[in-house]
Amino acid sequence: MYELRRWWDRFGIPFTLATLGLGTALLIRQSQAGFVMETYQWLTRPFQSKPVAMDRLMNAQTRELQQRLIELESKNQKLEELLGFAKSKKAEGIPASVIGRSADHWWQHVTLSRGSNDGVKEGAVVMSPGGLVGRIIDVSPSTSRVLLLSDPSSRVGVAISRSRFMGYLRGKTGNRAVMEFFEKVPDVRKDDVVTTSSFSQLFPAGIPIGRVESVDLTKSPAPEATIELTAPINYLEWAMIYPHSPALADPQPAAKPNLVPSPSASPDPSVSPSPDASLTVSPTPEALPSSTP
Repeated sequence: MYELRRWWDRFGIPFTLATLGLGTALLIRQSQAGFVMETYQWLTRPFQSKPVAMDRLMNAQTRELQQRLIELESKNQKLEELLGFAKSKKAEGIPASVIGRSADHWWQHVTLSRGSNDGVKEGAVVMSPGGLVGRIIDVSPSTSRVLLLSDPSSRVGVAISRSRFMGYLRGKTGNRAVMEFFEKVPDVRKDDVVTTSSFSQLFPAGIPIGRVESVDLTKSPAPEATIELTAPINYLEWAMIYPHSPALADPQPAAKPNLVPSPSASPDPSVSPSPDASLTVSPTPEALPSSTP
């Protein structure tokens, strides 16, 4: 007993301080210093003013409104682009938003917010600013499913706009597709425009698809070209649904201001130079290279 008392007189205070320090550290670790923050707030509460909390709340609300404004401006810009695109087409389309897209099939299918109740039918053409997106393969009363051009199972008859060499396009994972030519030595260059051809039974001829990114003439059994799709398939949010019509390839003609008739023109007032009376050239392979007199 005497030895224990001597030890306590000698090491009692350091032992107590060490125990308190170790217990405090353990408490801080277990509570993640929560009680320290609460103690600090309790001690400084008399010196805090209510406007500080109100300012923080107002700043948070202001940031939220700014973020909402940015989101609305982005959506408004996309809708304006879609509206301008729709006005450039002679055919009447149905605007639709993308409401479903699987991460496992991102480049294969999308679900649109329009269905048979809105007049959508299977086989309808889906387009967006940039060009062709795909076609409707399944319709429900309120939704429709689109087979994208980037789906590896997709097959589309296409042609090179400059040289009119034809082939078919198959999808490829990503915003790319592969065009396989019918000819062994096609006239194709980088940046050539690719459109749907008159051989395509699924789409009208002349709809823009993309541009040639690279060409492999040594590919067997037929030369191939990698096509960069111009439609924003990877971040598609809105699209236009059109019935299968040749008018999809023809932009809406702009009005010609103040045309002065030549002296040799017919004075018959019943002859009108309106765009509706213009000649429409059939998009056949034979007629495409020729010029309209």
